Amino acid sequence: MVSMKFPYLLFLCGALLSTGGAQSQSSPAGVLPSVSSVQQTAVPPVANVRDPNGPAATEPNSDDPLPVETYRKAVDLVPVIFTVTDKHGKFVKDLKQDQFKILDNNHPPKQIMSFESQTDLPLRVGLLIDASNSIRDRFLFEQQASEQFLQEIIRAQTDKAFVLAFDEVSEVTQDFTNDVSKLNAGIRVIRPGGGTAMWDAVYYACRDKMMKEKNSTPVRRAIILVSDGDDNQSRVLRQEAIEMAQRAEVIIYTISTNLSNIHDTGDHNLQALADATGGRAFYPYKLSELADNFNDIQGELRSQYSISYKPDDFSANGQFRSIQIIPENKKLKVRARKGYFAPKR
Repeated sequence: MVSMKFPYLLFLCGALLSTGGAQSQSSPAGVLPSVSSVQQTAVPPVANVRDPNGPAATEPNSDDPLPVETYRKAVDLVPVIFTVTDKHGKFVKDLKQDQFKILDNNHPPKQIMSFESQTDLPLRVGLLIDASNSIRDRFLFEQQASEQFLQEIIRAQTDKAFVLAFDEVSEVTQDFTNDVSKLNAGIRVIRPGGGTAMWDAVYYACRDKMMKEKNSTPVRRAIILVSDGDDNQSRVLRQEAIEMAQRAEVIIYTISTNLSNIHDTGDHNLQALADATGGRAFYPYKLSELADNFNDIQGELRSQYSISYKPDDFSANGQFRSIQIIPENKKLKVRARKGYFAPKR
């Protein structure tokens, strides 16, 4: 593995994933939202990242040109992936469009472009494993949990995943692959030590792994974060990590390694990530509980709805716009991302 230290990067406000098909927040039949007008916006530096596919480590040089990536999509089409469960937490898969009310920035959409139940889409999964000193006594639990997850969810024919370990530095120990044995090997080489830069790890995984993975068919993108949720080394803030996940249209599922049965600040951090991206936070207190957690994640990722619409009163001003999906049946619960960033002209 080679290491690289990331300089400041320029990112375009409206950057959104391209999936080419029915994907989480995409156009009809799942084409992702778009940006016809884009503007360069500086983002904070991310902590050092070791990536097996990256160049050799280099220090940022203020005289070097900053790399810019351009993403262009249709500006006023908003795709949303969401999950519906009943009061018992079971998935509800047979609902119709007229059984939901959609609000974008508190206004009904100008036009619904598509609505469909998306099941069994190929998965693109990022497995982020906390390898900091703060979880040293729970590290075996993390490794076992992560390997069990991969065995449960990854299908070699259609799915791919990568493994990223983080302390104060993020390290890609296995890049995207459908080979579970390679992914497990990527987990086993991880050794704990150092501080914790969790927000940097989430930010990097969304921006530099998920958003740059090219797919010719619709896929579902998700991050599984196994951590105690504490952070003391990140350069980016919690909100910046959440915003990048929202831009990347990644659903984040968190698995806490806090075994105390008392929710602390770290657990609240994990809950915030899950809530903002339409995922879920899990708090297993022993390894035997993980099988049910992973089955829930797998069932959810393969049993979701997709809707795309044109918002009313839309302005390409770079501002955050809230999304609400309200079921007609008040006993049902909808989980979806909280909103999106309009592109900026």
